[in-house]
Amino acid sequence: MTAAEIHLKKKLDERKSSGAYRTLKPESALIDFCSNDYLGFARSAILKHLIDQEVQNHPHSLNGSTGSRLLSGNLQYAEDLEKIIAAHHQYPAGLLFNSGYDANLGLLSSLAQRGDTIILDELIHASAIDGARLSYANRYSFKHNDIESLEAKLKLAKGNCYVVVESIYSMDGDTPPLLDILNITEKYGAHLIVDEAHAVGLHPLGLVTELGLSNRVFASLVTFGKALGGHGAIMLGSDILRQYLTNFARSFIYTTSASFHQLASIKMAYRLLNSAEEEIISLKNNIKLFKEQIKQESTYPLLNSDSSIQCIVFRNNDKAREIANILQNKGFDVRAIVSPTVAVGTERIRICLHSFNTASDINKLATIINQFINA
Repeated sequence: MTAAEIHLKKKLDERKSSGAYRTLKPESALIDFCSNDYLGFARSAILKHLIDQEVQNHPHSLNGSTGSRLLSGNLQYAEDLEKIIAAHHQYPAGLLFNSGYDANLGLLSSLAQRGDTIILDELIHASAIDGARLSYANRYSFKHNDIESLEAKLKLAKGNCYVVVESIYSMDGDTPPLLDILNITEKYGAHLIVDEAHAVGLHPLGLVTELGLSNRVFASLVTFGKALGGHGAIMLGSDILRQYLTNFARSFIYTTSASFHQLASIKMAYRLLNSAEEEIISLKNNIKLFKEQIKQESTYPLLNSDSSIQCIVFRNNDKAREIANILQNKGFDVRAIVSPTVAVGTERIRICLHSFNTASDINKLATIINQFINA
């Protein structure tokens, strides 16, 4: 091995010895309690048919986009789609990105300048952390959902200040006090950015729009790879923000744009979302059923969440993996979330509930889990 490979192997061995080594797994026939396909759109025959029809209605569309949007890869279809989605979420404008990671990275790395400040909830998604790191701004984190901690950091802020939170947190599934956070942010003249990746679906418009806050929240991220069953993301905000990102967001400028098929998939997913009342009701009922079936007083707690994401904390990697393996052997696709993805001592199994999960499967899953959470 080369010196570089010896170094890489050492790092991998360290990760294996700590129980944090990751491997890829192919798709399985297990019952899905793992994916972000909350409304079943990714597997929807109806959505697939709508997409096929939309592609057929545009027979001259290309297989690929051929380049970045600033060169050969822009389509009027993409610009019209941005307007449709922005109007749906009650924002003036939006800019499409190839993923939620790209969108957060592009926004935060280009937005704040040297002398400005970015304040992040301590449990914010890695994409926001990485975007903030790439900026030249001062960076602070505040205690999760803690208004007093946020205010203490706001008092330290200099220049233009941006506060970044999620409306539903991807690893805990909980919801912050958005209105309180917005009020304290505005009190100090700061700007709120909300990642809505895991909210849209359970909340068709996202929580920002549902609460009537879109005219006060500086920017919102909506992703299409979760409840909408596709891929990509949009950053919503003012028209001036859209123009700024088009000129300064490197993850937008220097990447090949989405293909027509991807754009058509997004448009048709929004069309289906407009008539997804039954799926949303089923999802809400399944969340309620799961929470009712899990023992609340136990050695290993169920985190407080009313979302599709339900987590039981086992406090170490080995225990979380052990329980996940047991559940997989019983036919349920449940995954362990281990450090360093989550903080040491908060390792867990993460159960994602969907509209298509049956009551029988939820009851069986809960029965098995209950056998171990008091062990």
